[in-house]
Amino acid sequence: MRIAIHKRDGGFTERWIEYCKKNNIDYILVNCYESNIIEQVKNCSALLWHYNHGIRGEGLFAKQLLFAVQQSGKVVFPNYNTNWHFDDKIGQKYLFESLEIPSIKTYVFYKKEDSLNWIESAKFPKVFKLSSGAGAINVRLVKSKQDAKKIVSKAFGKGFKNVNRLNIIIDDFKKLINKQKNLKTFIKSFIKDFLFNIFKNDGRESGYAYFQEFIPNNKFDTRVIVIGNKAFAIRRFVRDNDFRASGSGKIDFDCSKIDLNLIKMAFEISNKMEAQCIALDFVYNDMDEPLVIESSYGFSVKPYDNCEGYWTNDLKFVKGKFNACGWMIENVLKEINE
Repeated sequence: MRIAIHKRDGGFTERWIEYCKKNNIDYILVNCYESNIIEQVKNCSALLWHYNHGIRGEGLFAKQLLFAVQQSGKVVFPNYNTNWHFDDKIGQKYLFESLEIPSIKTYVFYKKEDSLNWIESAKFPKVFKLSSGAGAINVRLVKSKQDAKKIVSKAFGKGFKNVNRLNIIIDDFKKLINKQKNLKTFIKSFIKDFLFNIFKNDGRESGYAYFQEFIPNNKFDTRVIVIGNKAFAIRRFVRDNDFRASGSGKIDFDCSKIDLNLIKMAFEISNKMEAQCIALDFVYNDMDEPLVIESSYGFSVKPYDNCEGYWTNDLKFVKGKFNACGWMIENVLKEINE
């Protein structure tokens, strides 16, 4: 029994490799970009790829390849149920509604006329989002009908850059000023996202308009990550003079502050989705009811090293350090043996 791991820098990959070495698990490194990738994994029981949605086109290609390999009878991570809606807020809207998952009311329009008609009767503010993008980089608060109409005109015209690198640098600079990011990390990000890529053609999003109800007075959101029968969670506080928590870097790891109802809900949602791994972002409405904002299978690993422990699916808390990427390997091996 051998597993194949696509080699990339960062993400889950390095920890997967470390775990396999430490536990004498047979693995090989493969390159999913090579034309003979199917031949490379022929003698393997599983393929793991933590693909980078920040690389243009990689998300779509990865989903196609992973599903094709899954159809051959091999185990893949992330599998179809886990990743088809990743970095796809429109897909998540339909999924949440179909599975009756408590989530923030969302509106999607595919015609300019329909969008404008809705704006006339809608109450503002609302939140406008692009379907793709992480860390709240493609999220903005729309305060009036006039602003909404301008956004709709652009959405059905030239569209929006799906990666706004200037906004990323501005956000990083604010974190530097607030001492959430050190100078060395900021300079590396500046070189990577601005100097090297500012003129890069990252593509544009157009032909649809996505609005979400604005939930006021939330000082934080709660992210719960479920991997199999285990879950861990953090609270993320909103940016200064902003409403967005995702990507703020202001994290509370105190497990005693986590609402146990959210852990229970997260396990239930994971089971409904039949997901191998799911990260769910929750906020509370004005009736103190928890709602899902969005979901993903991928997340930055390092920040969660500071978690105080994790919950099992019977809601018991296990204090101490853990290896979330190791859980992924363990669950893949279980799938292979089923």
